[in-house]
Amino acid sequence: MEIKKIGVIGCGQMGGGIATVCAMSGYDVTVSEINQALLDKGMAGIKTFLSKSVERGRMSQGDMDAAMGRIKGTTDMNSFADRELMIEAAIENMELKKKIFIQLDKICPPQAILATNTSCLSVIDVAMSTSRPEKVVGLHFFNPAPIMKLLEIVKTIRTSPEVLEVAREFGKTVGKTTIVAPDAPGFIVNRQLMPLMYTAIHMLETGHATKEDIETGVKLGLGHSMGPLTTADLVGLDTCLFIADAIYEETKDPALAPPLLLRKMVKAGWLGMKSGKGFFEYPKKP
Repeated sequence: MEIKKIGVIGCGQMGGGIATVCAMSGYDVTVSEINQALLDKGMAGIKTFLSKSVERGRMSQGDMDAAMGRIKGTTDMNSFADRELMIEAAIENMELKKKIFIQLDKICPPQAILATNTSCLSVIDVAMSTSRPEKVVGLHFFNPAPIMKLLEIVKTIRTSPEVLEVAREFGKTVGKTTIVAPDAPGFIVNRQLMPLMYTAIHMLETGHATKEDIETGVKLGLGHSMGPLTTADLVGLDTCLFIADAIYEETKDPALAPPLLLRKMVKAGWLGMKSGKGFFEYPKKP
């Protein structure tokens, strides 16, 4: 199956980034938001990213214009009636995702593949809300989607081999390295990342080490480009807590229970880079 027309649910940071990646790779893209104000904000964000890419010499003005010309914004779900691949990038709420997939199942052509960008929720739970679970797959892009090179493909026990192969080929066409993850809590990347973050937070919480030494140790000792606390701030501490809670809820493994300090920081509104304060402080965005 050759994919030419892609739909993206959500034009926020993740959805807008995914739409950008697809348009830059030559796909016909329709991206949606729940209202015109959010759609306008998302489309402006896409244009800003592409404009900066032109300024930095990463793409030509002609390529930018062509990419923008391949993206259509909408607030009407019926606009996805001709899409061949749908990628849902709504907030991490299972009931909302199921509601979206029920709608897409009715609107999209029978042969269309439906994908979720969830970073931690059960893909089979989403898939079983449709009449085509064999055509449902996880396509977990990493933030920021236009820059990060990995695409985590999540295969459920109902995902067909043909759909998995189409997903792999799609990943290649948008310039990503793909890995195939089981539909298990945290998939591959977050299942490894979250315990590293937990350990760093526990070490800080108990006074075992300073945050600066934790970061330096991981960067220079393990060869990571970014320490676990800075990574948490980048991802968003609220998002980290959500992922942590979701993994723990599925596994009930005490070793995977989120640290108390993380929960308290989220309650205090210290969410990382997006709030200006997390484990470190950041300049507030204008």
